[in-house]
Amino acid sequence: MSEALEKAQSFEYKHAPSILEEQRPLFHLTPTIGWMNDPNGFSYYKGEYHLFYQYHPYSTEWGPMHWGHAKTKDFIHWERLPVAMAPDKEYDKAGCFSGSATVLPDGRHLLVYTGVQKRLMPDGDIKETQTQCLAIGDGVNYEKWSNNPVLTQEDLPTGGSSVDFRDPKVWQEPDGSYRLVVGNRTEDGSGAVLLYKSENGLDWSLVGSVDASQRQYGMMWECPDFFSLDGQQVLLISPQEMRPMGLEFHAGNGTVCIIGSYDKEKNHFSREHVQAIDYGIDFYAPQTLEIADGRRIMIGWMQNWNTLGEKPRDYRWFGQMSIPRELSIQNGRLIQTPIRELEQYRCNRVVYQNVPVSGETELQNVEGRIIDMTLNIRPVPGDLYNCFQVNLAKDEECVTTLRYQLDTSILKIDRTYSGCSADVVHTRSLMVRHCDGALKLRILMDRYSIEVFVNDGEQAVSTAIFTRQTACAISFEAVGSVILDVEKYDIQLT
Repeated sequence: MSEALEKAQSFEYKHAPSILEEQRPLFHLTPTIGWMNDPNGFSYYKGEYHLFYQYHPYSTEWGPMHWGHAKTKDFIHWERLPVAMAPDKEYDKAGCFSGSATVLPDGRHLLVYTGVQKRLMPDGDIKETQTQCLAIGDGVNYEKWSNNPVLTQEDLPTGGSSVDFRDPKVWQEPDGSYRLVVGNRTEDGSGAVLLYKSENGLDWSLVGSVDASQRQYGMMWECPDFFSLDGQQVLLISPQEMRPMGLEFHAGNGTVCIIGSYDKEKNHFSREHVQAIDYGIDFYAPQTLEIADGRRIMIGWMQNWNTLGEKPRDYRWFGQMSIPRELSIQNGRLIQTPIRELEQYRCNRVVYQNVPVSGETELQNVEGRIIDMTLNIRPVPGDLYNCFQVNLAKDEECVTTLRYQLDTSILKIDRTYSGCSADVVHTRSLMVRHCDGALKLRILMDRYSIEVFVNDGEQAVSTAIFTRQTACAISFEAVGSVILDVEKYDIQLT
C-alpha cells in the first residue's frame, strides 16, 4: 500500500465515525467523509453491487481525486469500504479521475480510470494531461497495473486532445472481449466519444469515434456511457459549456441522452432522438449497469458544478448520489423510475382520493422529509385550472415548491426559500409532455434532496436542499380548482 493510500484510509478510520448518521441522507449514498462527485466503477462483483466515486476525503471541497468505495445488495443499504485508490503514481499524481469497472476472465475486479499529471506543453504552458489506467483487485484492495498507462496520446485519433481525454466506461461483449468509450475533445474544440477494444481487458486499441458534438450539444463530452436498451442504442454524455435550448437544455454543465441505432461492424451510430436526462438543478455524470435480471440501472451525482456554493458549513461530508433509477425506452424517450427495491422500505401509508383543492390545503399525516409520495392532479370536469403547486420542506420561513402552469405546460422547481444563503441556481423549468391538465408526480425526499418523476418517469427533476430538518410540512394549492389523489409513504430502513 502506498503512503498516500494508507494516509487516506487512516484518515477515514479516525474521522468518519464523528459524522452522525442522522446528519446524512437515509437512503442516498454520501461519501465516507469529505467530498464526493462522479459515480465510478458501477459494477457487479462476487454477489454484490459496487460503486466507487470521485473523492477528496480531507475536506468538503474538490481536491486531488481519490476513489471512494461502497457496496450494496439492494441499492438502498450501502456499506462504506476503505478508499480504493489514491493519486500516488507519476502518471496519476494530479488525480485519479473518473472511470468504470468490469471483471477479468480470471475473476479479478478490473478498474479502468483516468490518470492525470501536469506537463510542460510545447507552448510553454503547464497543463494537466490525461491517460487511461488500470487497477486490479478483489473487491476491497486494488493494485495499479504495472503497464500503466494503457492508453495515451499515442492512442488518440488525429486531432484528439491529451488534455481532455477522460472518463472511460468499460463493458464486456457477449464473445468475452471488452470495449470502452472515452470522452475526448476534437480539433474544433468540442467533444467526442472514442471507442476502444481489447481481447483481455488489459491491452487496448482504437476502433474510432462513436459520435461527436460538432459544437451542437456543448463542448467537452464528459462521462460517456454507451449501451443497448429495448432494441435501441443509447449514448449518455455530460457536456460542458452547454448553451440553453429552450427548456430542454440549460446553460453550463448538462446531461444529454441520445437514442439511435448502431452498426457494430462499421462502428456507425445514427442519432434518432435527443433529450435531457434530468431537468432539475442537481444531476451530473450518470453511469449505468445492467444487472442480472436484465434491468438497466442508472445512478448520478446529485449535485452540479454550478451550484457548489450552497452546502452545509458544519458538516464533514458534501455530495450525494441520486436514487438508482431503472431505465427503459418508450416512444423514443428515455424513461426513468426509482429502483423498485425502495418499495420494500415504505411504511405508514396515507391515502387520499378525489380531494378538491382550491387555494391552499394541508392534509393530515401528509408531511415529512424522508418520504415517497405520488400525486395525481386532474382538472374539475368543464373547469380548467390556472396552476397547481405543491409546497415541500415547509415551515414559517422555508419552502421548496413545484409549480405547474397549465396554459404553458411548464413545471418549475424553486428552492429559493430552502434556507439557501448563496447566490447559486435555485430554479429550473421544464416543458411537461402530452399533458391535458392531468399530471402525475412521484416525489422522493431524503433529508437533503428532492427527486421528482413526472408522468411515470417521462421526465426526472432532481435538486439538493439543505433546509433545516424541522421544516417538514407539505401543502397543496391551486389557482382555480383541481381534484387531487395522494399516496404517501415514509421510508424506514431496517
